[in-house]
Amino acid sequence: MKGKRYSPEQIVKILREAEKAESAREVIRRYDITEQTFCRWKKVYAGMEVPDIKRLKAIMEENLRLKRLVADLALKISLLEEVNSKKW
Repeated sequence: MKGKRYSPEQIVKILREAEKAESAREVIRRYDITEQTFCRWKKVYAGMEVPDIKRLKAIMEENLRLKRLVADLALKISLLEEVNSKKW
Protein backbone atom coordinates (compact mmCIF):
# COMPACT_ATOMS: atom_id res chain seq x y z
CA MET A 1 0.00 0.00 0.00
CA LYS A 2 1.20 3.46 -0.86
CA GLY A 3 2.10 5.81 1.99
CA LYS A 4 0.60 9.24 2.50
CA ARG A 5 1.98 11.84 0.13
CA TYR A 6 0.71 14.96 1.83
CA SER A 7 0.64 15.97 5.48
CA PRO A 8 -2.53 17.57 6.87
CA GLU A 9 -0.75 20.93 6.90
CA GLN A 10 0.03 20.57 3.18
CA ILE A 11 -3.57 19.55 2.49
CA VAL A 12 -4.87 22.74 4.13
CA LYS A 13 -2.43 24.76 2.02
CA ILE A 14 -3.65 23.02 -1.16
CA LEU A 15 -7.30 23.63 -0.24
CA ARG A 16 -6.63 27.33 0.40
CA GLU A 17 -4.85 27.57 -2.94
CA ALA A 18 -7.83 25.92 -4.65
CA GLU A 19 -10.18 28.49 -3.06
CA LYS A 20 -8.11 31.35 -4.47
CA ALA A 21 -7.57 29.79 -7.91
CA GLU A 22 -9.99 30.26 -10.78
CA SER A 23 -10.72 26.55 -10.91
CA ALA A 24 -9.98 23.68 -8.59
CA ARG A 25 -9.08 21.50 -11.57
CA GLU A 26 -5.88 23.48 -12.10
CA VAL A 27 -4.80 22.85 -8.53
CA ILE A 28 -5.80 19.18 -8.75
CA ARG A 29 -3.72 18.78 -11.89
CA ARG A 30 -0.75 20.68 -10.43
CA TYR A 31 -0.57 18.47 -7.34
CA ASP A 32 -1.43 15.28 -9.25
CA ILE A 33 -4.40 14.24 -7.11
CA THR A 34 -7.79 12.90 -8.10
CA GLU A 35 -11.04 14.82 -7.80
CA GLN A 36 -12.27 12.19 -5.36
CA THR A 37 -9.26 12.79 -3.11
CA PHE A 38 -9.77 16.54 -3.34
CA CYS A 39 -13.45 16.24 -2.36
CA ARG A 40 -12.58 13.94 0.56
CA TRP A 41 -9.94 16.41 1.77
CA LYS A 42 -12.43 19.25 1.44
CA LYS A 43 -14.98 17.31 3.46
CA VAL A 44 -12.51 16.62 6.28
CA TYR A 45 -10.29 19.71 6.33
CA ALA A 46 -12.54 22.51 5.04
CA GLY A 47 -12.28 25.64 7.16
CA MET A 48 -9.45 24.30 9.33
CA GLU A 49 -6.29 26.11 10.29
CA VAL A 50 -2.94 24.52 11.21
CA PRO A 51 -3.60 24.67 15.00
CA ASP A 52 -6.96 22.97 14.42
CA ILE A 53 -5.23 20.16 12.57
CA LYS A 54 -2.73 19.66 15.37
CA ARG A 55 -5.60 19.48 17.86
CA LEU A 56 -7.49 17.03 15.59
CA LYS A 57 -4.40 14.85 15.34
CA ALA A 58 -4.00 14.83 19.14
CA ILE A 59 -7.66 13.95 19.61
CA MET A 60 -7.40 11.10 17.09
CA GLU A 61 -4.33 9.69 18.86
CA GLU A 62 -6.10 9.89 22.23
CA ASN A 63 -9.16 8.20 20.75
CA LEU A 64 -7.01 5.36 19.39
CA ARG A 65 -5.34 4.92 22.78
CA LEU A 66 -8.71 4.77 24.53
CA LYS A 67 -10.08 2.24 22.03
CA ARG A 68 -7.09 -0.02 22.66
CA LEU A 69 -7.58 0.35 26.41
CA VAL A 70 -11.25 -0.63 26.14
CA ALA A 71 -10.41 -3.61 23.93
CA ASP A 72 -7.79 -4.84 26.42
CA LEU A 73 -10.21 -4.47 29.33
CA ALA A 74 -12.97 -6.29 27.44
CA LEU A 75 -10.57 -9.16 26.74
CA LYS A 76 -9.54 -9.37 30.40
CA ILE A 77 -13.17 -9.33 31.54
CA SER A 78 -14.02 -12.05 29.05
CA LEU A 79 -11.16 -14.25 30.28
CA LEU A 80 -12.09 -13.72 33.94
CA GLU A 81 -15.73 -14.58 33.24
CA GLU A 82 -14.65 -17.75 31.46
CA VAL A 83 -12.47 -18.82 34.37
CA ASN A 84 -15.21 -17.95 36.88
CA SER A 85 -17.90 -19.87 35.01
CA LYS A 86 -16.13 -23.24 35.34
CA LYS A 87 -17.32 -25.43 38.16
CA TRP A 88 -14.55 -26.68 40.39
